[in-house]
Amino acid sequence: MSPAAHSPDPHAPRFRVRPPAGWINDPNGPFRWRGRHHLFYQHNPDAPVHANVHWGHVSSPDLVRWEHHPIALAPTPGGPDEAGCWSGCVVDDDGVPTAVYTGVDRHHTGLGTICLARAADPDDEALAEWKPLPTPVVTGPPAGLDVVMYRDPFVFRWGGRRWALVGAGHADGTPSVLLYDCEDLADWRFAGVLVAGDDPVAAEAFGDGAVGWECPQLYATAGGDWVLVVSLWDKEPCATGYLTGRLHPDGRGGARFEVRTGGRLDHGRDFYAPAVLQETDRALLWGWSWEARAQSEVERAGWAGVLTSPRVVDVHPDGALRVVPAPELELLRAAEPFVTAPGRSPLPEAYDLTVRADGLTTVSLLRSASGAELTVRLDPDQGTVTLDRGDWPRTPGIGPEGSAPIVVRAPAREVRVLVDGSLFELFADDRAMVTERVYRRPDDVRELVVAGAVAAVTGWEPAPPTHG
Repeated sequence: MSPAAHSPDPHAPRFRVRPPAGWINDPNGPFRWRGRHHLFYQHNPDAPVHANVHWGHVSSPDLVRWEHHPIALAPTPGGPDEAGCWSGCVVDDDGVPTAVYTGVDRHHTGLGTICLARAADPDDEALAEWKPLPTPVVTGPPAGLDVVMYRDPFVFRWGGRRWALVGAGHADGTPSVLLYDCEDLADWRFAGVLVAGDDPVAAEAFGDGAVGWECPQLYATAGGDWVLVVSLWDKEPCATGYLTGRLHPDGRGGARFEVRTGGRLDHGRDFYAPAVLQETDRALLWGWSWEARAQSEVERAGWAGVLTSPRVVDVHPDGALRVVPAPELELLRAAEPFVTAPGRSPLPEAYDLTVRADGLTTVSLLRSASGAELTVRLDPDQGTVTLDRGDWPRTPGIGPEGSAPIVVRAPAREVRVLVDGSLFELFADDRAMVTERVYRRPDDVRELVVAGAVAAVTGWEPAPPTHG
């Protein structure tokens, strides 16, 4: 069962990862160890506000039953992470699970350091206790680059060695991803700028709004491509993007990323800072979905933020993103679907709905007292999927503003919609994803109405999975 399955707040997701109270933001260090998936996250255990940053920790045998563990990392008084244990990753370092994270001390000027913490007992299936090292392995950005933003290490393997990425922003407003050789986690060597915002493909894909790239993540595909995921920072969280391409030796002991194509990672307004887990046969991705309601409501609720469902990511032959919900989510489905045909049907508070279309099709999911509807419109002939929020407002404290319809250009004939409390996740075939927060009002009507050239409709209500 989800860590927060018993919250009385109707807006609280019950089947996704979040702490029972307090603040959550970036997912950190997804990691497979001794048959369990471990997932960490930025967490303020004391209040639903972005401060006092710790690492929360859950684990699961199946990606749907998540168990809480004690806080993994906490700020160390007088230490390099005194002002927060910020984002990073977890790796297997010669049999010892090791967190590689951003530490910020009380004297910081916006630049992080790279810190390590090791599992106290690698034989503990829960990995319940972690020991931070007293000094950083990297004390700041390399000299001579005029870096003004520096954070979020991500470690990966390539060419038989271990490497790391660090997100950066430069004084002239150019974002970049820095590369390090860290075969020995205690000895990091700067190996150059892997890719920067002035790359022509990146500039076309992302525009020029970001002044820094946060949370760089990299995964390999079966076809030999690599996918670089970045979070676009324009002095506050903005959006997410991806670049596909190939890694090549640069002739100087480093690597260059030959960018092939790129685009928006998630097309919604309430998704940021995704983390990737490279497994043997796939790559999994989680994102952070922030609150898009008034802070006064957040404070009354006592919690803020949720992690998305796990998503399997890859690329299509044309270089475009391939993304689907992790198949393990089907373990949450009730024994029988609640809807199997077009028409009208009441909707539960949480559901997993698939609609396949032969032509123009409209899927209505929510109706307000004024008659406005929240709809998903598939137009396979035009190659678009449109999410229209109707008159359901967003009041973001962070992130982009606005509630205008989102139009995704994807040749989709099928959409899958996962709704869990206020978390709304839309997948257009396997080519695009949209994450939004939708807060229902007491007089809203949850009703499914599917009209048009509909081929098939199937919907399941989630049921808490049983153990065993």
